Amino acid sequence: MSIAIALHLLASTIWVGGMFFAYVALRPVTVDLLEPPVRLTLWARVFERFFPWVWAAVILLLGTGLWMTFAVFGGMATVGLHVHLMLALGVVMMLIFLHIYFAPYRKLSKAVDTEDWPAGATQLGQIRRLIGINLILGLLVVVIASGGRYLM
Repeated sequence: MSIAIALHLLASTIWVGGMFFAYVALRPVTVDLLEPPVRLTLWARVFERFFPWVWAAVILLLGTGLWMTFAVFGGMATVGLHVHLMLALGVVMMLIFLHIYFAPYRKLSKAVDTEDWPAGATQLGQIRRLIGINLILGLLVVVIASGGRYLM
């Protein structure tokens, strides 16, 4: 169980922490300093390196979360409301990530490869909004995970 918890926390830290860094620190600097071709290329390459980590996080979070819920705690009927909320919000986050990965990210990569900067900017804007939503959901999940059983 302690290995599952450690992997679960590590995966959530990588995913939510990565989104926080990208949204709060990296994005404002790139907007201030870089022209669109360089900025869009940078983001395409950043996502290229970050998204495999998100895939690993999604697999680990789902696997360890479900394993702990069913193998350790006896199923969804026996866990608290905070676990139900974490699972629901986590699934929404995963679905948003899947959409980002298979739609605007792929279009951003293609736009960068073909140097279609206006199309790339449109896709990056969509990714930014969706990552913003996922960041808020992820921070909410952290609050629920750390204090949920005491608050509910």
